[in-house]
Amino acid sequence: MTTAPDPAFAPPTGAVNPAGYFWYGTAALWTALPTNGAWAALPHDASGYGQKMFFGRDGYYWQAEPLPALTVTGRRLEADAPPLDAQTATNGFHADFGSFMLVGGNFPAAGCWEVAAAYAETSLTYVIWITP
Repeated sequence: MTTAPDPAFAPPTGAVNPAGYFWYGTAALWTALPTNGAWAALPHDASGYGQKMFFGRDGYYWQAEPLPALTVTGRRLEADAPPLDAQTATNGFHADFGSFMLVGGNFPAAGCWEVAAAYAETSLTYVIWITP
């Protein structure tokens, strides 16, 4: 699983760190990951586990790019499974975080997943546990 960097990363936008999460990435592309390394109790049905993934980028403004050119992929590391089913990115804004990019995804199985995000010339990869 991906652990918090030392020293801690702080988004240049001044985004508030959500409780139980840490910021991971660089000014060019970042996300918030759980300190325990797992997303648990996600909505679940026959197609898998659903999760919304938030990403930030210095200079990203939600109204200027309502459908950001962000792509997200994922693969299970410890066993065979279909890839992460990631939706087209959209935009968002919250007073605590500012402008952000949002991708809904469906993880077909619980387990250890590598998630990769790419925007322009920048990429970000992390490992997360999906637990029932």
